[in-house]
Amino acid sequence: MIYLFLNKERYENDIRALLMAFYHGEKILARNMENMADENFEYAAADRILTVIYGDGGLKLELRSGSKELLGEKGYAGLPEDRKEGKNVLKSCLYELLTEVTGKVLPWGTLTGIRPTKIPMAMYEDGKSREEAAAYLRETYKVSEEKIRLCTRVAENERRILESVDYNKSLSLYIGIPFCPTICLYCSFSSYPLNVWEKEVDHYLEALFKEIQQVSEMMKDYRLTTVYMGGGTPTSLNARQMDRLLCCLERYFDLNGIREFTIEAGRPDSLDMDKLRVMKAHGIERISINPQTLNQRTLDVIGRRHSVEDVERAFYMARQAGFSNINMDLILGLPGETSEDVMHTLSGVRAMGPESLTVHSLAVKRASRLNQNLEQYPPAPQEAVNRMIGMALETAEAMGMEPYYMYRQKNMAGNLENVGYAKPGKECLYNILIMEEKQSIIALGAGGSTKIVYPEEKRIERIENVKSVKDYIERIDEMIERKHNIKKQ
Repeated sequence: MIYLFLNKERYENDIRALLMAFYHGEKILARNMENMADENFEYAAADRILTVIYGDGGLKLELRSGSKELLGEKGYAGLPEDRKEGKNVLKSCLYELLTEVTGKVLPWGTLTGIRPTKIPMAMYEDGKSREEAAAYLRETYKVSEEKIRLCTRVAENERRILESVDYNKSLSLYIGIPFCPTICLYCSFSSYPLNVWEKEVDHYLEALFKEIQQVSEMMKDYRLTTVYMGGGTPTSLNARQMDRLLCCLERYFDLNGIREFTIEAGRPDSLDMDKLRVMKAHGIERISINPQTLNQRTLDVIGRRHSVEDVERAFYMARQAGFSNINMDLILGLPGETSEDVMHTLSGVRAMGPESLTVHSLAVKRASRLNQNLEQYPPAPQEAVNRMIGMALETAEAMGMEPYYMYRQKNMAGNLENVGYAKPGKECLYNILIMEEKQSIIALGAGGSTKIVYPEEKRIERIENVKSVKDYIERIDEMIERKHNIKKQ
């Protein structure tokens, strides 16, 4: 437990994010400075007490143990008035204090945002060089040389791929299918186990069809660039239901000119040849088959309820059905996994030979069963996960892949990152568009989050659909009405 005492709330979230990076998994309670004078305030529950005071008198940071023994302190003449500059100065000062106290050096330094490539991307667009972007990441955020190379390389690849995208009167579409064969230990998505919700799937689809029809009318003057069907596990739908859904999309949206249509077939136990043939008949070229690991013991621990052999069966069945652009997702830092386990998985993936590989660092999400059982499944150390990430990079390069998109999440193992690798021409354009936020993405279905981009105003408007399947079905007219209020870009 960490008590955080502040005299002002302006930078509370930034301070929290950095504390979480150093003290992964610990609970942080923020309090106003006035609580420190309360004689009845209970300090004994705290492992550490951080006080942050800033204003006209400058900046003062002080870290104490729960018994109030001074562990370290830092001071600074003052914070710049500009919020971004002030945040960077405060986080830099706090980073130095926490590094001295813990002995830790974070690979991403003070950078805690989820889209680090936005920084070099913006600099490239302003005519700056890779070297200038690297220097800025190094000096402003204390990013390690390893992560600087990765970040600037990904940004260059993203920029190259996005150069061919015409944003004029165009948008992308996300379709959410919130059902799964089972719910994994680490999952916090809006997912519903199929064995419980099977009778509601057709009702859900009817509501989704209504939203598709209405939104297509609202967006009739816009071209589609990409379509992405995620979840959940979209291939939890049976072949008939998948055919109905794809027919509905083709009826109401012009899919002839789209650059890409991806369907997540993430769970190999959700695939059969009938579903693959339906998708292929509708012109789907890119699917994602996600083993997460090829170690059976780990699959059992995380609740995947399928075998390693099922992964291989699904992959080669997709090849037999004619799919030539297959992605595979892996998660590094899964409970109990070692570097040897990860190497076993990477060797198996390399033998199958997918066109792209998405490598995730395990994120401990608040709503997941993993978060509720951290003592039983402790997070892997930062150093171990970083080694695994290096192994994945080497394997991806050996398979002829380049890193082409990247993002970070809260509570990630080792405070690291997720990276997408792909062979040239096999990158997922949708992944880049959703990370760089350069095009509006309309999200349909339960849990969908629409993002309308207003580039000239440099702002994004979000429109959320309810997460509950039951609420989505019952309130579908309200979900549609929310989108009626969209001011088109």
